[in-house]
Amino acid sequence: MKYLLIFWAGPILFLGGWYYLSLNDISFGFFMLTRRTHDLVFQIYGKVLGIPPADIPPLVMRAMCVDSVLLFSLLAFRRRAKIRQWWRLRQLKSAQSSKRDIAASEESLSSAP
Repeated sequence: MKYLLIFWAGPILFLGGWYYLSLNDISFGFFMLTRRTHDLVFQIYGKVLGIPPADIPPLVMRAMCVDSVLLFSLLAFRRRAKIRQWWRLRQLKSAQSSKRDIAASEESLSSAP
């Protein structure tokens, strides 16, 4: 699980942090975090891809979402037995607690004057 955090969440946090800080020009004195660099990076990517630079951030966000869904789908598939066991235990506890609540309400009604 720690490798998942390192190789999936690490780059996403790094890219998201850079994007937010450079978009809002919160540079802390670093050139890479300036708005000028932000615009330059997206102009370069736009020229390389042949699309307007304003279209790139939504495409990157969509790609990160699709990758995340695929990754967590594979993870859930690999751990499906544990997930199924957890779900059944949860349903069993829910059913038992609802039976206790019904029994408690019947007792309180029977002891009413």
